[in-house]
Amino acid sequence: MTYSVELRDLEPEDLDLIHQIENDPQLWPWSEDARPYSRYAIRQYLAEQPGDIFRDRQLRLAIVADGEAVGVADLTDFSPRHLRAEVGIVVLRSHHRKGIATQALQKLAQYAHDRLHLRSLSAFVASDNLPAQGLFRRLGYHEVGSLKRWIEGQTDALLFQLVME
Repeated sequence: MTYSVELRDLEPEDLDLIHQIENDPQLWPWSEDARPYSRYAIRQYLAEQPGDIFRDRQLRLAIVADGEAVGVADLTDFSPRHLRAEVGIVVLRSHHRKGIATQALQKLAQYAHDRLHLRSLSAFVASDNLPAQGLFRRLGYHEVGSLKRWIEGQTDALLFQLVME
């Protein structure tokens, strides 16, 4: 089955999705703030976050597949001067292996290129996360380096880069 995937700003209705993602201990190694978040804190975040990448230097978008929010796509470490940003993506496990992440990352790159005029996107991928490595390679990202013991001081990370013309 092919899904129609879109990216959109976060809405108050995304509370359950964000709560599930932010409170998943398997995702905490990728966060600087590895702790559970209350529904109240997430509700405040959703109410206050304007999604201004030029001010915040980051942007979080909901991934919507056939009308259902199923994940988030992030641009972080945004540098308008150097025309680059880091990408991150989380798709709920129940929606893995459906091509959703592929479409979402393609749309995120298109947005970054066309609207933000970025020329480079990068992503850190755990050395043992073979599905994510394959995803980024299929989308034209190249492995440009590795960082030893980068994730929680234990796991190596591979650095992938997409250079856009």
